Amino acid sequence: MIQLLFTLLLAEVGVVVVLLFKTPLRKLAILGLDRLKRGRGPVMVKTVAGTVLIVLASSVYSMAKIRSHSTEIGSLTPTDQVLMSRHLLEASLMGYSLFLALIIDRLHHYIRELRGLRKNMEAVMKQNRALEETKSGGSDELKLRDKEITYLNEQIKQLNLKLESSTKEAKAAEANATALRKQSEGFLLEYDRLLEDNQNLRNQLQSIDLRLSQSDSKKNL
Repeated sequence: MIQLLFTLLLAEVGVVVVLLFKTPLRKLAILGLDRLKRGRGPVMVKTVAGTVLIVLASSVYSMAKIRSHSTEIGSLTPTDQVLMSRHLLEASLMGYSLFLALIIDRLHHYIRELRGLRKNMEAVMKQNRALEETKSGGSDELKLRDKEITYLNEQIKQLNLKLESSTKEAKAAEANATALRKQSEGFLLEYDRLLEDNQNLRNQLQSIDLRLSQSDSKKNL
């Protein structure tokens, strides 16, 4: 029994040392504890811990019984001293084993929590980096959009200038067309007047010819 308790105690001390330092054995120990806490593992651990507690209580009761027996006699006999020391050693070993088992459980729990926190921190850092990259990319896109907007504004200004010049040219052409139309109307009026004058001259010439012909006919008679 004592040899078994010493072996258990040494094994627990080794597990505690492995969990305290970050080594490849630490990962194996954590994997082993994870498997131990799955399925029927917790039930078995609780059963063993309960058995150890019962044996511990039995050893304490035996020590108390030996102590009461020694008080009745007045002193401890050599046999009682041996039994007392044996029960004390067993109780100490079982108490230390239970205490180390509790320490191992808490260390495993805290290590798992630390790993979860580290993963969360890494995820948060990745998100921050992604946000910074998106911000930088967004600023570049905004700069490109600003450049495009300024270029388009310049193009609009140039088109407005061209439109103003073309409207001015169109107005000048319209004014020239109006002046030409008025000039052509004046030419038509002058042409009509000249036609009338020509017709009047022809009529006058015809009347003169008639008069001359009448005068010639009278002379011949």
